[in-house]
Amino acid sequence: MNSRHSLERTVPGMSCQGCVSNMRKAIQARDDQAEVTGTPEEKRLDVATKLDGETLDHLLREAGYPPGEREEASTDQDDAPEARSEHDTDDNVSSATPASEPQRERASVRRLSIGGMTCASCVKSVQKALERTPGVVSAEVNFGTHTAQVRGRADPDALIHAVEDVGYGAEPIVDMREAEQARAERDKRDYRRRLKGSAWSLALGVPLMAGTFFFHPQPMGAGQLYWLVIGLLTLAVLVFPGRHFFVNAWKNFKHHQANMDTLIAMGTGTAWLYSMAVVAFGPWLPEVARGIYFEASAIIIGLVLLGNALELRARGRTSDALKRLLDLQSRTARVIRDGEEREVEIDAVRQGDHIRVRPGERLPVDGEVTEGQCHIDESMLTGEPLPVGKGEGDEVSAGTVNGKGSLVYLATRVGADTRLGQITEQVASAQNSRPPIGKLADKVSGVFAPSVMIIAVITALIWFNIGAEPRVIHMLVTATTVLIIACPCALGLATPISTMIGVGKAAEHGVLVRSGDALQTASKLTTLVVDKTGTLTEGKPEVTESEVLEGDEREVLGLVAALERGSEHPLATALMAHAEERQAEPSEIRDFDTVTGGGVKATTSDGKALLLGNARLLEEAGIDLASGRDVARDLEEKARTVVYLTVDGKLTALFGISDPLRHDTIAAVKRLQADGLKVVMLSGDNAHTAGAIAREVGIDDFRAGLLPEDKHAEIERLQAEGEIVGMVGDGINDAPALARADVGFTIGQGTDVAIESAGITLVRGSLHGVAAAIEISRATLRNIKQNLVGAFGYNTLGIPIAAGVLYPVTGTLLSPIIAGVAMSLSSITVVSNANRLRLFRTRGDTHAGKETTTPRETKEALS
Repeated sequence: MNSRHSLERTVPGMSCQGCVSNMRKAIQARDDQAEVTGTPEEKRLDVATKLDGETLDHLLREAGYPPGEREEASTDQDDAPEARSEHDTDDNVSSATPASEPQRERASVRRLSIGGMTCASCVKSVQKALERTPGVVSAEVNFGTHTAQVRGRADPDALIHAVEDVGYGAEPIVDMREAEQARAERDKRDYRRRLKGSAWSLALGVPLMAGTFFFHPQPMGAGQLYWLVIGLLTLAVLVFPGRHFFVNAWKNFKHHQANMDTLIAMGTGTAWLYSMAVVAFGPWLPEVARGIYFEASAIIIGLVLLGNALELRARGRTSDALKRLLDLQSRTARVIRDGEEREVEIDAVRQGDHIRVRPGERLPVDGEVTEGQCHIDESMLTGEPLPVGKGEGDEVSAGTVNGKGSLVYLATRVGADTRLGQITEQVASAQNSRPPIGKLADKVSGVFAPSVMIIAVITALIWFNIGAEPRVIHMLVTATTVLIIACPCALGLATPISTMIGVGKAAEHGVLVRSGDALQTASKLTTLVVDKTGTLTEGKPEVTESEVLEGDEREVLGLVAALERGSEHPLATALMAHAEERQAEPSEIRDFDTVTGGGVKATTSDGKALLLGNARLLEEAGIDLASGRDVARDLEEKARTVVYLTVDGKLTALFGISDPLRHDTIAAVKRLQADGLKVVMLSGDNAHTAGAIAREVGIDDFRAGLLPEDKHAEIERLQAEGEIVGMVGDGINDAPALARADVGFTIGQGTDVAIESAGITLVRGSLHGVAAAIEISRATLRNIKQNLVGAFGYNTLGIPIAAGVLYPVTGTLLSPIIAGVAMSLSSITVVSNANRLRLFRTRGDTHAGKETTTPRETKEALS
């Protein structure tokens, strides 16, 4: 079906924008042009796609969100206020219906620790096995961490069996901290074992190679016995230090696969077998065929093991950011139950528990203070270096540190639901994802080892048939060298290692990258669209001017208080604070309703119509604003947002609301422009106020008077002009625009909706974070490209040279030993180049005074 059409589905399991994001990914995997919009409150999914209805239903079921009849909302939702705020909290978002919980669980993300992978070919084999498992929506395997991340509803045992069936090991990761510690311990053991194996191998091979210049007897008589002893010693090297190469090669052979172990085993095994044949039948072979290569087998095993050890050591530093996040999580908590204070494991803490925290201790879970006062260091979350005072009713977060004073607080979010848990989860997921630029390497690595084996056979045949004498020796040397020099490891490490370090580097700057796709797209942005309120400004407006045109001021403010109570919109908060400051009591109203992008309306107890909002709301209602036009113009010229109140069709009052710019907004905008980005401001405010803000900040291009859907359309217009657009917003009001942008940046607390709507979440409320994200993404993509060029270039040049293409010019062939050195160095070079990212400094780091982070935060922002 080629024509695009609209389909609507009721999805009972849809509870938040995270569910919508999961379904969008599943649908766009089949139709990348599909437009998917979800309304969790109504359980409605709207899809514009080329797919037929049956295919759509199948994809939704596979993603764990089967379409069906709409289910009744939970009691909590039924009891909720009729007019729900735009700014839902995490608690609102996560309160899914009971019936939807199984659906969310089935569409969950599972992580596995994978054992036995040695190169990119292994990664491809494991990934294919996982993707073929029923119920799996997507699978990503990371060679850098030897982990797999699987999304879908597949049974964990089925995933483990799928991996084992292709010759590898798998264990479920239940606790990321324990898994990271186990991986670090395993890597240490492997490092020591490979270093020891390398030492034994080179201890035999190097003296043997050096000795050939002085003592190289023919394999006859006593010389035959000498070489037999050397052959048995070399066999010991192959069987003990080099054992895993041959074991893994045999496993792959049984599963009709090939990887780097296959190439090493074939190369060293062939050299050893040929040498033993020469020792056994030396007297009957022509002199030119009596080449012995025991030292090559031993040295190659030693060099490859040495390379593996150095690679392990370098690779261990790539997940430092994740380790620091995991270290922020407490292992125990001091819980008060039944009047008793007891210390329990962190996993035993339940929502609703009361927790005591003493001075200097780290908070174990999120919660609300019920007793005591203290100052808490929140720098790991907010970037603010100064401790924040906390008292009864204030929210506190896991991972932050209590200063002086003891407090008791009520646990509201525990485990993975805490802010720290969400941040850790996102960093881990992003590090396991892979930018699209790595797809070519993935495709090549899948056929790399078999292709090299074919090239080795063709090389041997060419040398045997038309090569220079001694043909047999040349055939053996070239075929072995081709097998040894080829390095699928470099291809497998080129993308994931850089991605891990780049994502970790971003996390150190308070930037949470959602995926490798977002990381790559951010590096190509040409235009950045910013929302005004809460992005350029503090998002904490206050009423600075009020003009009552008719009636008593306290009565007017009483109407305002009645209209705005219960709302969490920043402007409503400002008006409520102003009314409370004037000690106005809320009036009685009825028929309350909200007008998207306009304001609110209601009726007084005696039937008079009330409107409170912007000029567009009143003009559409036919209200004459002439009596307040001069006052409004003066306010707008001062960059005030003007809010109008009308009673019974008459303009009654005007309020000027000021939302001050963030202290670093102007510097951050200049930094973004210096990075080559065109900055466009979108605002629902009037043109005069928006223009004044834009001029003050230094933005030339702005749009005013926009509704949320207008922002979405503006981004579409920019994209139609060929721009690659990033959008910065709060992640809730601007969710449609964030989803439409090529990359969405959320400034704020990293709530469920914010994280799911945007590709990148900024923990700190500053546009400098956007600039840092873009600069780091560009540096990461440059690094990945360097790695890919190096990996492809090495194999493209190395394999032909190993095959002997330079022999007509040089008259010599590349030694298998040199090939072993080159192969080991290629992986080490890729990992070392990726680690250069750890030294990368953003423009904000270079010009320290222009970024909001302090030197301490820059060095260790998340610890």
